[in-house]
Order: sequence, then structure tokens, then C-alpha cells
Amino acid sequence: MLYQTTFQGVCGFIRSAKRRADVQYKFVESFSGPGGMSLGLANAGLDTAFAFDIDPPSVETHSLNLGNHAEVADASKLTGEEILERIGISVGELPVFAGGPPCQGFSKQKRGAHLGDNRNNLVNDYIRLVEELRPKIFVFENVAIFGQKRGRQYVKAMHEKLHSYQIDFTFVNSADFGLAQTRERFLVVGKRSDISASFYFPTREKTNWKTVADVFAGLPEPPSDHSEHPQYPNHQSARVSAANIHRFSFVPQGGGWKDIPFEYRLPCHQRIDATKGGWPDVYGRLRADGQCPTITGGFDSFSRGRYGHPTENRPLTPREAARLQGFPDDFVFVGNRSDVRKQIGNAVPPPVAEAVGIEILKTLLIHDGYLDEDRPHARLLEESS
Repeated sequence: MLYQTTFQGVCGFIRSAKRRADVQYKFVESFSGPGGMSLGLANAGLDTAFAFDIDPPSVETHSLNLGNHAEVADASKLTGEEILERIGISVGELPVFAGGPPCQGFSKQKRGAHLGDNRNNLVNDYIRLVEELRPKIFVFENVAIFGQKRGRQYVKAMHEKLHSYQIDFTFVNSADFGLAQTRERFLVVGKRSDISASFYFPTREKTNWKTVADVFAGLPEPPSDHSEHPQYPNHQSARVSAANIHRFSFVPQGGGWKDIPFEYRLPCHQRIDATKGGWPDVYGRLRADGQCPTITGGFDSFSRGRYGHPTENRPLTPREAARLQGFPDDFVFVGNRSDVRKQIGNAVPPPVAEAVGIEILKTLLIHDGYLDEDRPHARLLEESS
């Protein structure tokens, strides 16, 4: 695919410049979860210095896969000074600070939560940590609706409190970055005013999206006894009742609960007028030749959305969901089933973070004189626009 060829070529060019310069550009990830952002930034060529999250299983997953950089910490109590002491640098020296505070309070799936969810205040802690650390560049990720009405006051606060930064934002669809998932997100990148090089968000490819079949290719069926597959970590099917399996068996690819014969529908669906909507994605089966909607922590339940396997009568496994999020098969999620679901559903897709990370690395290399801004590859993915 054009995107893959161009992206890999540009990545190689930028990383080669960094190797020749023999320089490190460290980053700190806040609200790190299992490490989707860290994995993507590290793949781009940036160097992990520290990560933190309040959730112990997430930190354990991060440490298992990405090295001993993560700690359990509460962002509302952690200070910039403490972070700098951990990594041994002074205020203003950190190249990159990244993070995505919990998004559930802004999600459109939770009506009115943006008005009364205490987790939303963690955005202010993110802003505070940027003020205290004064990184050269910061990256902020959240649900798309954060960049609209629900997060308006926080976006305004970023501009007011971080006035020494040039702040740019964009909305991205993860399918444009190599995922078979139409996950939409809001990204903010702030570049400190003394960083002379330009920053550009990565150009997005609009065609040739990967399909669910592409992503699942080569992955065998999980064991029928609901145990974990011996060769594929986290690949195990959820325990679903025989009645629900039978109910789901009537649903074609791209279909949902409306395709279930009336007598087999859930009582609540028997009372709904099918001509007036009624959550069409519930009991939804994915299309093998299409894309998955946004993966959430409920991906292994028929009742939580369009998370039914395209050809098998079961929900997605955690490994399948992880593939749809862009995680490699050797990235192992630890914790109980609920922990794993939450980690995968809340993670920043590594390919999206990698694409942004390459642009950040390029900006830093140009600013420090290791890369010429006028070189042919200076604009990431321009050939695929």
C-alpha cells in the first residue's frame, strides 16, 4: 500500500538522521495505560524516560512490554519536580511530554458526563504538569468530541495557561493510519515558542483502508474451552450462553439485533420499534471486508456494540481487539479479564502515536540542526496526500 511504503520510507529517513546525530530525545507519558502511546513514540525513534498511571495492572503491562519505566502514580498528586528528579533533568530540558487523560467523562456514549465527571479535572492536572515541566513539545490525545462542545473549556484553558506554546490540533481517523478501525480522536500538539522548526501533523491517507480480514489474517481460532491460545497471548473467547450464541447466529455480516427472528430476540428488543433506530450496533457482526467501529472496553460482549466476529458465532477476543488497535501479537496484556478489556479499549493506537512521533522527532532534529527542513522527506507522508 502507498501509505505503508511512504510511511516506512520516511520513518527510516528520520531515524537514520537521529542515528547519525547520536542524540536522544526523551519523552514522559502521563495517563499511560498499557503503553499504546509509549510504544508508538518509541517506534518513531523517541526515547522512553518515564511513564505513569494510577491503574496497577496497566503499569504492570507497560513494564512487561516496554521496560522498567512506568510507575503507579496519581496525576493529581504528582508534581513536575518529582518527574524531573526521577529522570535526572531540569525544567525546560524534557523534549516531549505526552498523555491522554481519561476520556470516559467526555464520551458521547455517556450523556451529560462532561458536566459532572470528576475524572475530567485530570485534564487540568495535565495542563499543570506541562506548566511545571516546560517540555519542548507536548502531545495530548482524547476522544473526538473533546475538541468540540464537551471539551471546549479545557481547550480554552490550554491556550490561556500555556501561552508560551504554539498550539495546534487536529481530528484523526485511525483507519487513515493503518488500522482496520474507524476510531476518531482529537490530538493537540504544543510546540514551545523557542523551538524554531515547524511542526506538521502527519498527512493522512484517504483510501485503501485495511479491513478486518486483513488484520485477522493468520490468527487461528481461540481454544473452544475458553482457555488462552498457547501461541497467541490474550487470545481466548468469552463465555457466552448457548442462547446468546444461537441468537447471534442469525446475524449476517454488517447486521445487528434487527436480523434476529422476533421469537429469539431479547425481551427489550421485542418491545422496540425496529423502524425507529434502537441501537443498531447491538448484537452487531463485523464485516470481514470493512472496518471495526471504535474499540471500547466492552468488545467481548454482543450487547455492547458491533463486536461480533465476522464469520464465527462469538464476540472478539482480546487479541483480536488488540490487533484492531494496532498492537503486535507479542505485546502481552496482564490482569484479569476486565483489566485487559479496559487496557485495550482505552489505549492510544500505537500506529497513530508513531505517525505523530515521527513528525515530532523531525521537528526536534531540524531545530537542533541535524536535519534540513528543505530535504525531500521533510514533510511526513506528503507523497500520499
